[in-house]
Amino acid sequence: MTSTADRAAFAYIGAFVDELARAGVRHVCIAPGSRSTPLALTIARHPTLRTWMHLDERSAAFFALGMARGLGEPVALLCTSGTAAANFFPAVVEARSAGVPLLVFTADRPPELRDAGAAQTIDQQHLYGVHAKWFVEVALPDTTPALLRYARTLAARAAAVAAMAPSGPVHLNFPFREPLVPVPVTPPDDLTTADLLAWRGRPNGEPWVRVTTAPTCMTDGDARRSAAQLGAARRPLIVCGPQPDEALAAPLAALALAVGAPLIADPVSQLRWGTHDRRALIDRYDAALRHERTAEALAPDFVLRVGGVTTSRPLMDFLRRHSSAPLMIVDAARWPEPTHLATEVVHADPREVCAQLLAALGFPGKAPRSGDGWLDEWRRLNSLTADALDRFTASLAEPFEGRALADVVTSLPSAATLFVSSSMPIRDLDAFGAGDARRIRVLANRGANGIDGVVSTALGAAAGGDAKTGPLVLVIGDIAMYHDMNGLLAAKRHTLDMTVVVLNNDGGGIFSFLPQAAEHTHFEALFGTPHGLDFAPVAEMYGARYVLAADSEALRRGVAAGVTGRGLHLVEFRTDRVRNVALHREAWSAVARALDDA
Repeated sequence: MTSTADRAAFAYIGAFVDELARAGVRHVCIAPGSRSTPLALTIARHPTLRTWMHLDERSAAFFALGMARGLGEPVALLCTSGTAAANFFPAVVEARSAGVPLLVFTADRPPELRDAGAAQTIDQQHLYGVHAKWFVEVALPDTTPALLRYARTLAARAAAVAAMAPSGPVHLNFPFREPLVPVPVTPPDDLTTADLLAWRGRPNGEPWVRVTTAPTCMTDGDARRSAAQLGAARRPLIVCGPQPDEALAAPLAALALAVGAPLIADPVSQLRWGTHDRRALIDRYDAALRHERTAEALAPDFVLRVGGVTTSRPLMDFLRRHSSAPLMIVDAARWPEPTHLATEVVHADPREVCAQLLAALGFPGKAPRSGDGWLDEWRRLNSLTADALDRFTASLAEPFEGRALADVVTSLPSAATLFVSSSMPIRDLDAFGAGDARRIRVLANRGANGIDGVVSTALGAAAGGDAKTGPLVLVIGDIAMYHDMNGLLAAKRHTLDMTVVVLNNDGGGIFSFLPQAAEHTHFEALFGTPHGLDFAPVAEMYGARYVLAADSEALRRGVAAGVTGRGLHLVEFRTDRVRNVALHREAWSAVARALDDA
């Protein structure tokens, strides 16, 4: 027997979901549950929305995060009421911190069942706190034209708010009364033309409300002032931290060459690899700046920083050391500046800023700066450092995680995507991953820098890819792999292609580099945390092809087989935690000797 509630849900949720698709949303990740039935069924029946079912809410959330990050567009996420919604929290935190557009839909009990002992009910009002960019307690379903217009507007606005700078998660909490299965209903015969539009939507698939945003720019006066400051600097430095825009590489490289500035490219900057002009690019700064005399001698007199906070701690220490140099930070909407040393923060689109500065400096047409040797000195030191690191890693007859990252990078074809876990893998990629002209996109969860959900995030990025993005390889530590092993089910359920390289040093390797490693009595129990896991059974459980790589050659073969094959591949590379620390220090010593000799 039908009721007002199930008829209202059909019209109201139908309008919302229809408008979601018209706003450009293409993918929805769903975790199973009862209270979310009206949304889940309506989404599954929509002809242009693709649903991705996940058995675990935490994995679903990180999968959606990875897909949204890879596509650069909002991806929706749905779960039932109660603690299911709480399992979305870590991915919501990362989405807000990293600027990833995520639409979070949580089902809920209606108001009369809250604080009354109803099962599977928690307080979901502002559940994600400041980590949600926008929260809405959605009105209960109704068939009035006013509420249908509200539902359509809400969908368009939510997608737009999630996408506009700074991108981030939008949380919509949907209360539903039983019965939960929507029953088809037709609009009344006496509706006006305007009210009928609320039921059916605008003609020809047009969105209910079109939201337009334009890139932000500097004023002409500010552009001329900043260009004059940059042009007058004799030792300018440009630093690009983590950022997603691959199209920024060309104008930022052109700006660096125009003013003779070394261009320091973080591995997640989308600059270290690519076909853009690479003559100013510096990629071995992490090791070089550990050398005291080098870090002291390379004092800049102006620093332009774009993107997020850089991965390299020696680089951040270097910028703090030379804090007398004016520091200008460009970011569309955020404040990525934990040092509190910035003299100017420009909230504008970085590509637009590059174009404005080049125009104010007289480029194209004006010859690039040359002759003072500042950029040449950085390039010389970059080359010396690269040679020292390459000689050191080539001399090793034992597994070394730094070389492992270099080997993975060299095994990637052009147009591949490399997803790197936080903790040691991203740091080793920064130090040992040499850039070149291959078009390689590098992704990482560098918002909150957590190691949870990494497998699911990478699989989401793989699922959102296409022939243009090429194969995806994930490099992850053993503890991070343990955190999210159940995320591998998505590869099996959705027939996804991905190669996972697990660097297994039997514990939390990064802690061995920190001062607490000297606390020998409790270190292993509290920080080293050995687990003794073998990942071969994990591969078997999830249908992955498994390789235990004993050396660099086997690692490269395993990665090459994965990127040219189909399905899920898992390559395990085992190292010794204590030796890994010693080998890193030997690598820095090799660089120091090379720089001293030079």
